[in-house]
Amino acid sequence: MSDLKYKRVLLKLSGEALMGPEGYGIDLEVVRRIAQEMKELRDTGVELAIVIGGGNIFRGTGDEAGAIDRASADYMGMLATIMNAMALQDSLEKLGVHTRVLSAIEIQKVVEPYIRRRATRHLEKGRIVILAAGTGNPFFSTDTAAALRAMEIRADVILKATKVDGVFDSDPLKNKEAKMFEHLSFLDVLNKNLKVMDSTSISLCMDNHLPIIVFNLFKRGNIKRVILGEKVGTTVG
Repeated sequence: MSDLKYKRVLLKLSGEALMGPEGYGIDLEVVRRIAQEMKELRDTGVELAIVIGGGNIFRGTGDEAGAIDRASADYMGMLATIMNAMALQDSLEKLGVHTRVLSAIEIQKVVEPYIRRRATRHLEKGRIVILAAGTGNPFFSTDTAAALRAMEIRADVILKATKVDGVFDSDPLKNKEAKMFEHLSFLDVLNKNLKVMDSTSISLCMDNHLPIIVFNLFKRGNIKRVILGEKVGTTVG
């Protein structure tokens, strides 16, 4: 498509997005639905990289990690992201989409190591690139990994997939009167302590003028409308 607003995008996908009604682990039907959306997006001609979280399996800063050394817990969370990435890759390839998983932690018999030029080349060849294991370092979230990788591959925008329609002044799942913002500056997000992405990733995006669009992944066709430039969700920038 020639009318794409964004040619190369980085999608930040939480591990929780892969959960089904059980509230834990990987729901393969949910993964298949997400993979179908990713295929339709790739079919538009957009170059797509995905940074995936691992909170559906293990969250380094969660309650279950409280008795474990923080660095060890973070590495366990990174391994969870690799499991999620492999599940998504399998679903995409069953749809005929060429996909590569690149990991910041080297597990050569399972996934490719992350190398910036290799990631860029895969994108240029039309492959979906799934970036796993965060930054490869403890104490950094997958939000920060998303901001870092987006800048490394020169993405036009970060798409932050959520379960709600955008960024609200309070939790819309608890408060029916919550107000959604259509546009926010990076400083608005930091000053109001809005839970878009963590402060490190917001600061990185602000310093490098990289916009973020927060949208509801589970409304069919939303992601395609975003890259066509339609008004969807909340734009931060």
